[in-house]
Amino acid sequence: MSRVGRKPIPVPAGVKIAIEDNAVSVEGPKGKASHRLPDCLAASLAEGTLSVENRSEERASRALHGLHRTLLCNAVTGVHTGFQKALEIHGVGFRAAVQGKDLTLSLGFSHPVVYPIPEGIRITANENTKLLIEGIDKCLVGQVAAEIRRFYPPEPYKGKGVRYVGEEIRRKAGKTAQGK
Repeated sequence: MSRVGRKPIPVPAGVKIAIEDNAVSVEGPKGKASHRLPDCLAASLAEGTLSVENRSEERASRALHGLHRTLLCNAVTGVHTGFQKALEIHGVGFRAAVQGKDLTLSLGFSHPVVYPIPEGIRITANENTKLLIEGIDKCLVGQVAAEIRRFYPPEPYKGKGVRYVGEEIRRKAGKTAQGK
């Protein structure tokens, strides 16, 4: 039996949960989320905690138990507090700006990179070099951050590029002049 799957999910005040068949709907101050459980799992709500029970002991259902419990926990956390990722841009002349529903990045290319912001994600640009990505879906927030970072990943020689806040870049020495 999954150790993660057996943990109960605490439901904070202000979060409403509705369970119909195997569909769990979560509503909170930040928004709404829903998750459908496979037939081998069942969700129950009792005394301010949500729990996921495994209906069978097959290998496949045991593998899904911890996964779906974590996905439900992320949904509860997302609608209550939300998730965020922070990016920073390093490089001379590199900058970012949010214009309507698009994020415009100047990353040293001959053209600006325009990234359409997906529904449910909010991006703010501070000081033209710091980006904050916020949303209620943890997977979507991480995916958007990874897609923005992929436009210009940090390079090891000068350290230029888009990186996560606090990310360590292993620097290389580069070429040295050969004297005769």
